[in-house]
Amino acid sequence: MKKLIILTVSLFLMANMILAQKIGHEGKEYHIKGDKIFMNGVEITNDLSPLERNVLKTKLKLKLSDEKKAKEIEKERKTAIKKQKKAEKKLKKAEKELKRKQNAQDKFDSAQKKFEQTQRKYEKLKKKGKLSPEVEVKWLDKIEKLREKIGEKEKKLKKA
Repeated sequence: MKKLIILTVSLFLMANMILAQKIGHEGKEYHIKGDKIFMNGVEITNDLSPLERNVLKTKLKLKLSDEKKAKEIEKERKTAIKKQKKAEKKLKKAEKELKRKQNAQDKFDSAQKKFEQTQRKYEKLKKKGKLSPEVEVKWLDKIEKLREKIGEKEKKLKKA
């Protein structure tokens, strides 16, 4: 029970210290809590002239507005960093996608080129009459496999 009371009181004192705003003026440090002004833990509000009270309160307002602006700037900086990371991630993803498409296009072009070369060679040998029926069947099978390969590469290209 005593520990709970001690803990509560210490938390209350810490909260009061945190809520008090420190202001430095003419080499002295003041703490302002609401309308009261303290120096070294002693209330000196009535000891100060109205002009000094106004100066301290004005300094407090400036300090608070500066802190608020600093927090806003920090928040904007963090937001900008998040946006930049998001944009970089998007760019990386787009580059990866482009590379995948280019790779698929290159493979399709290569398969098509090989098919055309094989077909031209077959036509050339056929014109010269150098193909026996067995060899001609092999060539036609080869051409058909290359045609299927082109179809596969074309599907992959359309997917990419």
